[in-house]
Amino acid sequence: MTDRRGGLRLCVLLATVLMTAAPAVAVDRPNILLILADDLGYSDLGCFGGEIRTPNLDALAAEGLRFTRFYNGSRCCPTRASLLTGLYAHQAGVGDMTADEGPDRPGYRGHLVQATATIPEVLRGAGYRTLMVGKWHLGSNPGPIRRGFDDFYGMIGGFNSFWREDPFYTRLPASRPRREYPPGGFYATDAFADYAIEFLDEARREPDRPWFLYLAFNAPHFPLHAPREDVDRYADVYAKGWDAIREERLARMKAMGIVPASTPLTPRSDWVHPFHHKEGVNPAWSDLPADRRADLARRMAIYAAMVDRMDAAIGRVMGELKRTGRLDDTLILFLSDNGACAEWDPWGFDVATGPKTTNILHAGNDLDSMGGPDTYISYGSAWAGASNTPWRLYKHHAHEGGISTPLIARWPRGFARKGELEGQVGHIIDVMATCVDVSGARYPAGERGIPPMEGISLVPALRGEPDAPRLLFWEHEGNRAVRDGLWKLVARSDGPWELYDMDVDRAEIHDLAATHADDVARLARAWDDWAARCHVVRDLP
Repeated sequence: MTDRRGGLRLCVLLATVLMTAAPAVAVDRPNILLILADDLGYSDLGCFGGEIRTPNLDALAAEGLRFTRFYNGSRCCPTRASLLTGLYAHQAGVGDMTADEGPDRPGYRGHLVQATATIPEVLRGAGYRTLMVGKWHLGSNPGPIRRGFDDFYGMIGGFNSFWREDPFYTRLPASRPRREYPPGGFYATDAFADYAIEFLDEARREPDRPWFLYLAFNAPHFPLHAPREDVDRYADVYAKGWDAIREERLARMKAMGIVPASTPLTPRSDWVHPFHHKEGVNPAWSDLPADRRADLARRMAIYAAMVDRMDAAIGRVMGELKRTGRLDDTLILFLSDNGACAEWDPWGFDVATGPKTTNILHAGNDLDSMGGPDTYISYGSAWAGASNTPWRLYKHHAHEGGISTPLIARWPRGFARKGELEGQVGHIIDVMATCVDVSGARYPAGERGIPPMEGISLVPALRGEPDAPRLLFWEHEGNRAVRDGLWKLVARSDGPWELYDMDVDRAEIHDLAATHADDVARLARAWDDWAARCHVVRDLP
């Protein structure tokens, strides 16, 4: 009897331990906060060499890692499709933007096709609460709720006023309560922080259930809008012009170790205006008349103010996590959807983009109104070149200026490294695999024709483990590239293949295609095979 009672006591004890440990499975899985900036350049953040005030992102970097060779998909929609599915954009149906080109072009349906799984869908299957605030830009049907998010507030489309909520910003499901903003009290970046904090507060009601929050800012995408007090902070910063800013940024980047000390400053990039049928090269700042310099300096000041305000919003969200004891339990990833936006020439545009685009030379008191609710402006190709320092070209392109993103990662419970730089090559297709890895979720490869994930988990890289060589691919509007170890083969839509040694020439200045014909042929064949597999059907030269 004594042995039986002892065995019974042991069984009870084991059952108690197991019941007590059960919630720890959920607790041990991190919350995931994925933050995406919109049209942010590679060197805009303070922790990547920029002069813009970003204390909260700088602190995130100091407490985590900065990836210096991470890549996006070169434009808004393709990046978002890859980010959320772990596939190349064409596999997900969003090889271009949101226009549907029909079933004969499955890579260009303009929305996430059925044969995909999204991060929220996969994580929801593992018990996660799934939340989104910000810019969707993957078509309205299906929207974020049908593709796995429990709650959404933000912009379904791609860009519009930061000052006007209705009709551009939406709460879904529609039955859920909305916040009320007084007249003149709405600013999109601030509202995104408001809703992110509200959603996180609601998530606290289920303390044993982890959450995934996708916080996709529309800043600093045009139209450039920012509060006057933020713009004034940068009123004099950019009077020195883009040439001086580029030189100063590169010097700081070298001092930080973001780029090697041997990295040259690339020549000012060229530009093409598709609506006005003009093209040229970004001019020297010193060649511009004083009134044009004043107008352009103000445009860049507004852009900087948007980044500054976004950083403050991120700080509010991080402050809420810290206040509620959830900051160190959360894997935080911050990156940009593409390189800085050059649309469409060095002067920037006003009124609207597209065929109606024009430029207004603002002067006198009119300079103070720029960035307000009644304006609609961009900052142009030369400032975009400065934002992408030291790389060539911009958003749309597969050269480094179009696809390089700062990536910051913080997760104290998952890796111990702090303030370090990580030089392993990564790609937005890796975010899905990372979420699956840290959550223990199951990715449904093969179901509904869903392809296997194209990416790999970033967890080994976060922990300092070496990566394995792999091929990575890009295509958008005919701009294309493939990267394999030290080699990158890249071309513009109307140009031939160029070959660069990324170990010594990431600035893409010395084209080696003529002297390494075998490597060009090998990588071009690999790109062709990838394009055929992934539904890339653009007519290329």
